[in-house]
Amino acid sequence: GAMSRGKGLSLKDNLCDLNEVPVRELAALPKATVLDLSCNNLISLPSDFCSLMHLVKLDLSKNRLQQLPLDFGRLVNLQHLDLLNNRLVTLPVSFAQLKVKLPWSCDPTAMLLQPRLCCAFLQNLKWLDLKDNPLDPVLAKVAGDCLDEKQCKQAAVKVLQHMKAIQSEQDRQRQRKLQAEREMEKKREAEQRAKEALEKELRKREKAEEKERRRREYDAQKAAKQEMEKKTKKEAVHTRKPASSSRPPQPPLHKPSWSRSVLRVLLFVLFCILCTLAACKLTELQHQPLCVSVNTLYEDVVAALQNHKTLQNMLQHNSHQ
Repeated sequence: GAMSRGKGLSLKDNLCDLNEVPVRELAALPKATVLDLSCNNLISLPSDFCSLMHLVKLDLSKNRLQQLPLDFGRLVNLQHLDLLNNRLVTLPVSFAQLKVKLPWSCDPTAMLLQPRLCCAFLQNLKWLDLKDNPLDPVLAKVAGDCLDEKQCKQAAVKVLQHMKAIQSEQDRQRQRKLQAEREMEKKREAEQRAKEALEKELRKREKAEEKERRRREYDAQKAAKQEMEKKTKKEAVHTRKPASSSRPPQPPLHKPSWSRSVLRVLLFVLFCILCTLAACKLTELQHQPLCVSVNTLYEDVVAALQNHKTLQNMLQHNSHQ
């Protein structure tokens, strides 16, 4: 059942002995701005309950609610909230959003120029009752007793300020955490870059050391090879020396000259002449015309040599005298 209450619609009848809130049915009544769910057996509210953003007055007193949905602050049009006699210990941080910020500050000048536009955004929680809940001691002290209308209005203002402070502190902590995570990430990136640079330097150094080691091995092998060649040459020299000492010394060889060649030619000619002379003297060829000429020439030469010898003897005799 529904009955008219001022500008909105109030839902009270037939909402007793509930264990769950019929959110779908309530969402179909956007003009029902006043909702009374008191004196039920509600332990919790469904998450989609916060979609009922048209609610202005909400009574959840005398239930067994242990907590409110985390996004309870979506009910930004809520002005009157009764949570009397439940099992609440804390309120969600989003509770601070029940006070909507103005688009600009309502200073006296703005209030004089456009008071309706300025005050149109003052849709925030104005009345709150948290009595008979096992509240956190700090929250209980902030909420106060709510024994009359004035105290309940003060409770709404103070609780909203308290939740706003908690939200701001959580935002600062979140920002500090994000900043710390960013710094940690930067530090990790810097450490990773330093590690990669160190690994690169180590690889470069190992490569240079490997190159130097190979060069030294090559130089050592080259030196060993040269030393082996020198040793082989020395052994070959020592092996040849005993053989050469056992042989008789040989006269040094002189290069042939043109005089030796001429001498050989003259000896050959003389040998031919002697052979011819012997043939002409001792064989039957002595009567041949060639041999006759040869014999005659031979006799003339012998006579000339004898005369030359006689003359030489005479000259030697005269020189002795």
